[in-house]
Amino acid sequence: MQAEISENQSLIRFTLVYLSRFGDNEQMATHHIFLNIVIILLTARLFGELASRIKIPPVVGELIAGIVLGPSLLGLIEPTEVLHLLAEIGIIMLLFEVGLDTDVSKLVKAGNKAVIVAFSGFILPFLLGYLVSHYLFQQPALISMFIGGTLTATSIGITLRVLGDLRRKSSPEAQVVLGAAVIDDVLGVVLLSLLYEFSTGGGVNLVNASKVLLFIGIFFMVAPVLAKSISLLIKRFESASEIPGMIPVTIVSLVLFFAWLAHAIGAPELMGGFAAGLALSRRFFLPLGIAISNDPIFARRIEIHMKPIIQLLTPIFFVMVGLSLDLSAIDWSVSFIWFFFFSLLLIAIISKMSGALLLPLPLNERIAIGLAMIPRGEVGLIFAELGRSAGIFNNNIYAGIVMVIATTTIMPPILLKWHYRHFDNRIKTA
Repeated sequence: MQAEISENQSLIRFTLVYLSRFGDNEQMATHHIFLNIVIILLTARLFGELASRIKIPPVVGELIAGIVLGPSLLGLIEPTEVLHLLAEIGIIMLLFEVGLDTDVSKLVKAGNKAVIVAFSGFILPFLLGYLVSHYLFQQPALISMFIGGTLTATSIGITLRVLGDLRRKSSPEAQVVLGAAVIDDVLGVVLLSLLYEFSTGGGVNLVNASKVLLFIGIFFMVAPVLAKSISLLIKRFESASEIPGMIPVTIVSLVLFFAWLAHAIGAPELMGGFAAGLALSRRFFLPLGIAISNDPIFARRIEIHMKPIIQLLTPIFFVMVGLSLDLSAIDWSVSFIWFFFFSLLLIAIISKMSGALLLPLPLNERIAIGLAMIPRGEVGLIFAELGRSAGIFNNNIYAGIVMVIATTTIMPPILLKWHYRHFDNRIKTA
């Protein structure tokens, strides 16, 4: 009996020691995660500020921050499940912001010109990217489709900022770009959903693709009505609430619920974020042309309350893209990566310019529209990161694609500013 008690005491003592050590390790791990988040946020802010001061998009600075912190240079931070989760929430919030900023009425104003620019700027990059990747670089069909899909992206946020700085946001060409961007956003999310299905389903399957398209169609018709109804409840409860924070708490909950709902139908979670933002935007039309009424003042309040949350979380995603890129593991002397990079860069530029050059507009306006559609920015990085996380891209291909995205993000704003200054000078001297 005494031996049995002694044995039990030893077992209890061992268990307590083990649990205390486990707790210490967990506590240390938690502290380490806290420190990593601090470093990521501050470094992203620093590099974003530096990028903005030298007149390049801040998203490029945040990407460089990840490269500096990751295995490519300092190796200070290793991606963990917690960081991946925060980055995923950040990307969902980013797509929510894209949807929230989308104004479908801009498409109506731009008319057929926007449709031509959008579809040519979507179909040509995808086809050329696929053909070059599959036949020239001998990549499998699924990888080639992901590469082509990445090239279809357009970051309208970057372009709008440049047009705003140049006081061209209300120009005729800006209206065409805005209308085309609305179509590109919707087409891009649908394509992303299909590629997600192909990556998780083990390859291209037309039956599953048709099912996903059907579910997406239903989702985009039901989601706006549901989101609008919930937003009316939020508005009513917010006015009656006695404690602050009703709008950010309920809107974040709505976005995450839509993300779960999107995953439940077999689409990427970020599609739910986009649909929620689109439904809560200041002006949205159902496919049948029925306008859903909205309160622009309340929509503006949603933007104001959600902006700090989005600005806090989205840099984590862009830093994580840089952390996932190991430039030190790439053999830069191999001709493949340079040939791959320059080939895709050429396609990325020509395919977006071609549709604009077909428009019956003055040449200077066509060039401006084409340049404005080139930036891939955060939207291109979303495609690239999905391909990497799904195991579709190896390090060389991922690096080449990120280089193309970074180049097409930095170069067009500079060219657009030069183009307008050159055009303005010609008018003054004429």
